[in-house]
Amino acid sequence: MKTFFIDIFTYHHHFNQKLIDQLIAHEKRLPDRTIPLFCHTLNAHQIWNSRITKKDTLGVHQIHPLEACKSLDRENYQETLQILEERALDEMIVYGNSQGTEFTNTVQEILFHVANHFSHHKGQIISDFRQSGIAPIKTDYILYKR
Repeated sequence: MKTFFIDIFTYHHHFNQKLIDQLIAHEKRLPDRTIPLFCHTLNAHQIWNSRITKKDTLGVHQIHPLEACKSLDRENYQETLQILEERALDEMIVYGNSQGTEFTNTVQEILFHVANHFSHHKGQIISDFRQSGIAPIKTDYILYKR
């Protein structure tokens, strides 16, 4: 199962890097929500990693310059790989959400949530590209695997 998660996060990292390039190239033509939405996905990834590792977190809606997004995505990816190397997938993680409510989930549940969260918002970002008359890159997992 860890191999599966490594593959999924490598896939997301690969296309996040490409999406950042496309966001930079078309920044002025995109709706106002697109860049904050992409930053949100990176922030959420960092926040969930930090809930596992007990490190400080970013703000959930913090905005970053697009050039900085590449390094933030790399850091998130590397941190996730380290989590996968060092933690058991069934390890229970106790954490507080942004409202301070305490929850418990396994590392596996958290990582699946992060991967699914990327997919959800990536679809919204791709839609923003299309609505702006920009042909988005193809981010289908199966195309990545080919």
